[in-house]
Amino acid sequence: MEKEIEAFVSYLHNVKKKSENTRMSYKRDLYKLKGFLEEEGISEVQDISATNLNSYVLYLERNRFAPSTVSRNIAAIKAFYLFLLREHIVEEDAAEGLKAPKVEKKLPEILSVADVEKLLSQPAGSTPKELRDKAMLELLYATGIRVSELISLKLADVNLKMGFVVCKDNGRERAIPFGNTARNALLAYLEHARESMILSDDEEILFVNCAGGPMSRQGFWKLLKSYAAKAGIPYQITPHTIRHSFAAHLVENGADLRSVQEMLGHSDISTTQIYAGRTRNRIREVYAKAHPRG
Repeated sequence: MEKEIEAFVSYLHNVKKKSENTRMSYKRDLYKLKGFLEEEGISEVQDISATNLNSYVLYLERNRFAPSTVSRNIAAIKAFYLFLLREHIVEEDAAEGLKAPKVEKKLPEILSVADVEKLLSQPAGSTPKELRDKAMLELLYATGIRVSELISLKLADVNLKMGFVVCKDNGRERAIPFGNTARNALLAYLEHARESMILSDDEEILFVNCAGGPMSRQGFWKLLKSYAAKAGIPYQITPHTIRHSFAAHLVENGADLRSVQEMLGHSDISTTQIYAGRTRNRIREVYAKAHPRG
């Protein structure tokens, strides 16, 4: 089964152009299935039955895996079987009858505007590292881009004059605007910090680490965690919290969902609609507190 899983992951990369996160997630889930089946004495994909797959889903549920995790595993298995059928490795779709559990969409954790202000004001010094950190945080909140997109930005992807960045995702490009605050932070970093941090004038990556190389996701997460603690934010935040906050604050202030969808790079607007739901909940709370018969 290992050979088929690796071929499937290669197919996701080369043909479907799926992101690395998706590929690694599917690969992990399928290797977990492989381990379960091997304990049942099954090692060849041709020997897997619908009953085996249903037993695996029951195993996940009995071991209290979250509904979202079970759903993701089922999605991986279904996609795997579509590949196996396409390649004529199996003749029947044993995953066809798998039903994903209903997943309750939780509203994402959002920072208040006041907490965002406190967070972004933390890197206030003039050292190269602080100027870089200030520019990264300001740009992240100004655009709502993913951390993977932030650390992958190249100098050529930023248009300071027009005020936008270009992100490339699986062959698609989107341009996201940013305002003067982010622009000024970027200018300060480019004019007074980046040159002293890079190892070579040929370096294309916009934000480099203290050793002069590309910054990692973990590296950025650590600096965000450090600044959140300095800001006195009492709960754990991640780069995705900033992305959620960017979207929620736009919608709360009247931005239309289609525009927010485009800026976030969501392929389906239903993903973006969760921010509208949050706004409706806030309106209900305001009404309940303010209306005489609320």
